Amino acid sequence: MQPAPAPAPAPRDPGLQPERTRLAWRRTTLSCAVTAGLAARQAVHQGLTPLSIVATALVALVWLGFLTAAHHRIRALDAARPPTISPRAAALAAGCTVALAAFGAAELF
Repeated sequence: MQPAPAPAPAPRDPGLQPERTRLAWRRTTLSCAVTAGLAARQAVHQGLTPLSIVATALVALVWLGFLTAAHHRIRALDAARPPTISPRAAALAAGCTVALAAFGAAELF
């Protein structure tokens, strides 16, 4: 006597979870863009020095890195079964977010 076959998995019903995740990525991207914009504004307002130009370029580079990671993740969420985020992409997104938060805090001082 053979064991009964395992039941087929139920079709996935993601509900609104992918949309909430997509919106969270977009909100974070917007907050990163605001931080980068405020950093550039602050650098111009205080006078363009070599240090402020380098800092603004660094902020822009970090923002572009986060924007790239977020764009790839948002596009991946369009799939019926989106793949999990890779550890590299997660580390990039987290690192960029922390760096932009640090840059934003540094602008206050």
